[in-house]
Order: sequence, then structure tokens, then C-alpha cells
Amino acid sequence: MRYPQFLKPGGTIGFVAPSFGCNIEPYKSAFLNAQNKWKEMGYGIDLGPNCYEGKGIGISNTPEACGEELTGYYCSDNNDCLISCGGGELMCETLSHVDFEKIKEAEPKWYLGYSDNTNMTFLLATLCDVASVYGPCAAAFGMEPWHPAMADTFALLCGEKNTFASYELWEKEGLKDEDHPLLPYNCTEKTEVKIFLPKPETEGTKMQEVPNAKAQGRLLGGCMDCLVNLTGTKYDRVKEFAEKYKEDGILWFLESCDLNVFSIRRAMWQMEQAGWFRHVKGFIIGRPLNGEEMMGLNRYDAVLACASKYGVPVFMDVDLGHLPPAMPFVTGSYAKVEGKDKKLQISLEFRG
Repeated sequence: MRYPQFLKPGGTIGFVAPSFGCNIEPYKSAFLNAQNKWKEMGYGIDLGPNCYEGKGIGISNTPEACGEELTGYYCSDNNDCLISCGGGELMCETLSHVDFEKIKEAEPKWYLGYSDNTNMTFLLATLCDVASVYGPCAAAFGMEPWHPAMADTFALLCGEKNTFASYELWEKEGLKDEDHPLLPYNCTEKTEVKIFLPKPETEGTKMQEVPNAKAQGRLLGGCMDCLVNLTGTKYDRVKEFAEKYKEDGILWFLESCDLNVFSIRRAMWQMEQAGWFRHVKGFIIGRPLNGEEMMGLNRYDAVLACASKYGVPVFMDVDLGHLPPAMPFVTGSYAKVEGKDKKLQISLEFRG
């Protein structure tokens, strides 16, 4: 695994929009404010041509234009790291226009984004053996003031922090809108991580909630909406990745956006059938955006029906994904995870 250099004081932050751009409110004003904050901190700004575009379908521009921007800016010497403008819907269509061989040969740099950006963060690891950061997109850094999650993510990019812990509260309903683009997270709900382990007498087929557990392994994952879309395509090199790092084992971190609980259960089944969970050491599951119970199936059983087969810890309702705040996860890094007192701590190691 290759790790980029950390962002140095006075370095240049590049921005790309392979998914949605920041062409409408509240994202445009938030993105502009984020740029101003970084400039005040002494950093340079390198804007990709699609950052303020909105002519695409589910993405900022045409798939060709988005793919060309992503390749060009990743391989450019004019910026030191890349932050995606936002998530979206159809970043998958840009992939055939991204030159992953050229990216693989380039000097690695940090790429930060989440949701639809799974199409980049995940494939950087599995196709290029390069680490990336699964975390907030650019416009979120425009909030006033920064939530600790934003400070944590930026500290990671700068190489100043590699251990993160659950935040006290999370946001169920956001207040940011077109008239209030810079509002911070509206955190009102208490964070309570649930930990599950197999009952000893059932040989890994039935799970029980436990007060604490530990796991360690190589981090891999992202948004399940995107991951199941990649499963079985020519971009699916997960089995090879898992085999390469089988001595470490894989810590899967997963979250979802549009998927309901049955879609989540089907997604787990699909990834399992594709052989993705070989050498798994644990599952880290974020709060699902659309996790309401349906027909007797809740968000926990949607995951545990599959995860219970592997005899490993499952950490759920973690600060990860579409219900902020979110801890930054470095895809491809080695991580040690400990859950206790209904909180999670994750320590990252940048081993090859």
C-alpha cells in the first residue's frame, strides 16, 4: 500500500467534481467560504474546471469531462491533495474515462470524499494500491464553526492526527439550507455504538450485543450503494486485494444512503457471494440514512444476517457516512478498532 505525502503548510489544495459540483445553494456559498478559510490558513487553491458546473446528469458535467478532470488533477503537479466538491448519483459512468493506469503510475496524493466518491476512494486502493480518505466533501468545510469532525479530517490530511473517536452527538435533521448555507451540524442525538459478537454456543450463527470488543485489519469499504454497483464489473479486484493482504485481514467499513433495510441485506448477500468477505476481521457499519424498519427487518438484522457467519465483531451506528458527523477513514490503511462504553476509537497505521 502506498501513502501520499501529507499536506504541508502553504501547500495547494486541489478540487474536482467527478460527482456533483457546487453550482447551487447552499453548496456554492459553503464551498466559497471553505476556500476563504483555507486561504486564511495559508493554503493555495487549485480549482478544477467542473467545480461550479451543473450540466451533467447526476454529476457535474459529462462523464468524459469528469473523467478527464479527475485524471488530470490527480496527476497534476499544481496541487498537493484533492478534495471532491460533493457526492452525487452517477460517478460510476465516469470510470471508463478515468485513466487508472496513469493514476497508478503517478506520485500518490490524498483524495478526500465520500458517498458517490466511493468510486474513487475504493478503486484507488483495489486498483492502484494507493490509500485515500473517506470523509467529508469540500462544501462541508464551509460551515461556521467547524465541527470537530472537520478539524479531525483536516488534521489527518496534514499528518497531525491518526487516532479518532466517536463524537458525543449526531445530526438527525440538518438545518442548513439556501438561506443559511454556513450553519454547522445540528447535532441533537446521542451517539451509541452497538457491538455484536457471536454467541459462543452457536458457532457464529447467532449474534449477541456485547459491551466491548476489539478488531484490527486493513480498512476497505465505503458507500454500499456504490459498492454493489461495482461488484462483478471489470473494476472488481476485491478478491485479489483481500488475498494480497490476507495476513492483515480486512476490516470492512460500510454505510448507505438510498438503500432501505432490505436493499442493505441484499447488498451484503451480493458482496458475500462475490467473495468480498474473505479474510474479514470485522465490520464497521455507519448509521444508514434510510434505515427504518420494514416488514419486521431492522437495520441491525439487515447486516447481521450475513455478518454473523464470520465470527468477527460487528460495530454498528458508527460515526460514518450520511448522518453526520463522520470520522475520517483511510481506505487501505491498517487500523486498530476498539469499542467500549457505546463509543468507538480507531487508530490508523500507515503500513505498506
